[in-house]
Amino acid sequence: MKWKTRVSELLNIRYPIIQGGLAHLAYSELAAAVSNAGGLGQITAMSLSDPQELREEIKKVRSLTDKPFGVNFAIGQHGRPFSSFVDVAIEEKVPVISVTGGNPTPLFQQLDGVDVAKLVLVASKRQAIKAEELGADAVMVVGQEGGGHLGKEDIGTLVLVPQVVDAVRIPVIASGGIGDGRGLMAALCLGAEGVEMGTRFIATKECVHATESYKRSLIEGTENDTVVIKRSIGAPARAIRNSWTDKILTIEKENGGYEKLKDYVSGDANKRYIYDGKITEGFAWAGQVMGMIEDSPTVEELISRMIRQAETIQNSWSR
Repeated sequence: MKWKTRVSELLNIRYPIIQGGLAHLAYSELAAAVSNAGGLGQITAMSLSDPQELREEIKKVRSLTDKPFGVNFAIGQHGRPFSSFVDVAIEEKVPVISVTGGNPTPLFQQLDGVDVAKLVLVASKRQAIKAEELGADAVMVVGQEGGGHLGKEDIGTLVLVPQVVDAVRIPVIASGGIGDGRGLMAALCLGAEGVEMGTRFIATKECVHATESYKRSLIEGTENDTVVIKRSIGAPARAIRNSWTDKILTIEKENGGYEKLKDYVSGDANKRYIYDGKITEGFAWAGQVMGMIEDSPTVEELISRMIRQAETIQNSWSR
C-alpha cells in the first residue's frame, strides 16, 4: 500500500502518523522513536522549564534521529509566555511546529517568513476555517473521544472530520479515538490524510517519563474509565477517572471557578500522577481509546503493527 498523502509529503515522513504533544511526556526519547519508525515525533515545549532546556531537547532528538520531528506549543488560556521558546525553535530550524489549546495568531506572526510546516489542533469546523485563514499548512481535528483538551461541543471524530474536510482546502489530520490500523484506515476513509495519536503513544516503551502505574491504568482501564473535567472554566479535557477528578467535578458542580480549581488542575497535580505514581493525589490525561490498549510495545512495534493491520484491511477491500 502506498502511504503517500499530502500530510506525509508536507512533513516528509513515511507514514502519516503524528505523535501528540503530550504535556510533560513528549520528550526526545519518544519523539525520536516515532520519527525513526516512520511517523512524526514531537517535543512538548511548554512543559520545559526554559528556552535553553528546549534547545537541549531538540539537540537530543537530533542525536537520536535524522528524520523530521516537530515541536508542540500548548498555549492555553492560563499558559506561560511562549515567544522565547518559539525563538529557539526558529534558531534550531525545527521543521514542524504545532499549536494546541489557543489562538495561533501571535505564534504565526512570529513565524512569518520562516520555512516551517505549521499545524493547528482544532475541535470545530469554524476553528479549522480560521486556522486555514491564518496560514496553517494542515489542521489536526480532535473529536470528543480524545484525551487532554477537547472542544466545547460534544462532537465525535467520525462526524467532525468529514465536516472539516469539506470546509477547508488544506490537509486534515484526524485525532481522537485512534489507536490502531483500523483507526488509521477509518480516518483516511473520512477524507483525512493522516492521524494524530496521543494516549496510545503513552503506553509504549519509549515514553520513559510515564510511570508503569500510568501505563498499567491505560492497559487495564476501559473506555468508560475517563471523564471530562474543566468544562466549567471553558477548557474541557478528558482524563482518567479517579478520586482526584471526582473532587474536580464536585468543585465544578458547586460553581467553584478557576481559583478553587487551579491547584487541582495544575501541572503539578498532573505530574504527581504521571511521574510519581500518586494516583490518588493527581490526575492523568487519557482518551477513550484506552479501552483498546492491551500492551506497551516499542514504538516501532506499534507503528509496524498499525501499518500491517491497515494494509490487511486495504487488501481485503480489493478482493
